[in-house]
This record gives sequence, C-alpha cells and structure tokens, in this order.
Amino acid sequence: MECGEHKEMNKIDLSIVIPAKNEEGSIGDLISDLVLELPGAEIIVVDDGSTDNTAKIVAEKGVRVISHLYSKGNGAAIKTGIRFAAGNTILFMDADGQHKSSDAKRLLDKKQEGYDMVVGSRSRTGQASGPRAMANWFYNKIASWVTGHKVLDLTSGMRVVDTEKIRSFVYLLPNGFSYPTTSTMAFFRSGYSIAYEDIDVGKREGKGHINVLRDGIRFLLIIFKVGTLYSPLKVFFPVAVGLFMSGTLHYLATFLSEGRFTNMAALLYIASIMTFMMGLMSEQLTAIIYKDKS
Repeated sequence: MECGEHKEMNKIDLSIVIPAKNEEGSIGDLISDLVLELPGAEIIVVDDGSTDNTAKIVAEKGVRVISHLYSKGNGAAIKTGIRFAAGNTILFMDADGQHKSSDAKRLLDKKQEGYDMVVGSRSRTGQASGPRAMANWFYNKIASWVTGHKVLDLTSGMRVVDTEKIRSFVYLLPNGFSYPTTSTMAFFRSGYSIAYEDIDVGKREGKGHINVLRDGIRFLLIIFKVGTLYSPLKVFFPVAVGLFMSGTLHYLATFLSEGRFTNMAALLYIASIMTFMMGLMSEQLTAIIYKDKS
C-alpha cells in the first residue's frame, strides 16, 4: 500500500516506526522482541521498496506494514511512518539489528522527565567503522558549537519524540539518511528540550545501504545543514570575514608591489559583502520558519 495523508485515529501512548529496506534477516527478531518489551505499542514498519521478503515477514508477525512502491530513501520512510502514527509518542528504530528493544524503555522513561526528544547515544565503538565514528564525532562538535549545547550523537537513528512536535517538521526532513540531523537541529532551533541516553549498538545484519563516495559527499553537506538549520549567520559570517581578510591582504600586497588596487581585491570585497548579506537574509528566513514553533 502506497503512503497517503495521515488520518485521525484513536490516540495511543506509543507508536514505533521502523524504516526497512531488504532487512529480512533481522526484522522478524526485532518485532518479536518489541512485542515482548513494549506490549500495547503500535508498531509500523515502512517497507521502502524492498526486493526481498521483508514485507512478508512483517505481515506474518501481525504488524502493520506500509510499503512504498519503490525505494524513496530512509528519510522518506520515516516521514511516512510519522504521518500514519497514532501514538502521542514515536519511537524510531533501525531494522538492521543494531538497535536493541531493551534500550527502548530507558529512552521512554527519560522522555517522561519532560523532554521533547530523547536520542539514543552510541559509543564510539558502536558506530560501525573507525572513519564513520570520526565523522560522527566531527558532526557532534560542529553541532555543539553552532547550538551552544553539547550534542552527544547527532546522527543516531534511535530516538523518542513527541508526535505532534515532530509532525510539524515533516516538511523539513530530507528523504535520505540525514533525517536525524535535521530533526535534532529543528528541535534545538525551536527551543525544545533534548536529552541523550546511552544505548548498546549491535552489528548490523545484511548489507548496508551506505555508498562511501555518494554518502560521504552528502554527509559533508550535513555540516553546512547543521549551521543553516540553526543559525545561518554562524556559517556565512566566518566565510564573509575570510573573504574580506583575503581581499585586504591581496590589496596590501598589490599596493606595496604595484601601487594599485586590483580587480581581484574588489571582487573579494564584493563577495564578502554579498556573503554577509546572504547570511542576514537566511537568518531572517530561518526565524520566519520557526516563529510558530518556539
């Protein structure tokens, strides 16, 4: 069944949304564990165009499965789950065997303390590979600098959120793998409370869906997205200053050696002013986007 608009349902306490693509090796055990750990919770598996038996296994478990007619991306599957979730709270989990149902209760208990989002924070050893762990560490540092809050795990896919609040940000979420980054920064920007809870991460089952070159470039763009989602001027202003200083140094060098003001210096100054003005405009647009969510 292809996804559609969210329809009003009788509210329940918890919905569990699991995006899945070709996860027949792990999805069955995960669902069985969740049924035991969190009885009464609504479990929604969004099959993102799987070519194996993922959807069949889910259906045999008696759990709701919503299938995309073709693969749209992890973030698109998350958005489908959000639209169909009937619970007041949503627990997001990966289907590849890395997230443990035994950790879910601790995240839910933490949310009961009054937080709007609780993120499952992975240890460095639990983040797949060394390079990927280092990349995540770098993202966390950038996000911490931008927001002024300590970010322990920017890209973790296991998190608990308030349904009404995350639903208001569906239009911002990308269709790819960077939905955790976007949702975290959107919550921070809106003044919502975020907490972190340590989780154990297992070894994924089956083959991963990350392409080193394609996703490596995309993850670099996450760094810029982190800044522009929260405070664009924090990204644009250092660039503007760098261009202005480069123009000044070039002007001094050419003035001392040739006694003139060059076109390159003028171009750098103009680029500096334009970058700064773009930052100011972006800052105002960001304020408009979040004005009704603070």
